[in-house]
Amino acid sequence: MHTGAHPAAHPSLQIKLLDTRAAAPAYQTEHAAGMDLAACLPRGEIAASAIEIAPGQIVKVPTGLALALPEGFEGQVRPRSGLAVRHGLTVVNAPGTIDADYRGELFVALINLGPAPVRVSHGDRVAQLVVAPVSRALILVVSQDLAETARGSGGFGSTGVGSGAASAGG
Repeated sequence: MHTGAHPAAHPSLQIKLLDTRAAAPAYQTEHAAGMDLAACLPRGEIAASAIEIAPGQIVKVPTGLALALPEGFEGQVRPRSGLAVRHGLTVVNAPGTIDADYRGELFVALINLGPAPVRVSHGDRVAQLVVAPVSRALILVVSQDLAETARGSGGFGSTGVGSGAASAGG
């Protein structure tokens, strides 16, 4: 039976549990793009089984996991939408990148952008991990002018915010 999936769509991801209490990442639904990552507390610099993240505070939350991604892939650590919308809790460097050659413990750098403290306890699913293919560019340093485009050197906000191409900047 043909599923339409390309073999590269199912790369192998090796997971090492660095702590017996750590939870392996898991997809929560059949077609989920990301697998949830859970906090493993206490661990490392965090001595309690729960932490409170104050508004504006950044915390590196341990997962108790190490990964081996296949060559040609990266791990993208992304926020969980419910935590972001309900509490303002998000991944500060979203998406965080895990390189295929990194073998250390996976931490999730969370920031509380909400108005109130947010409690994170052991086992709470705090982020999601998406495994995605990457390509490495061949870098060519040139002395001639770069090819012209309609956009040119227009930067931040130069294409506007409206739905049409004629939209004014913003």
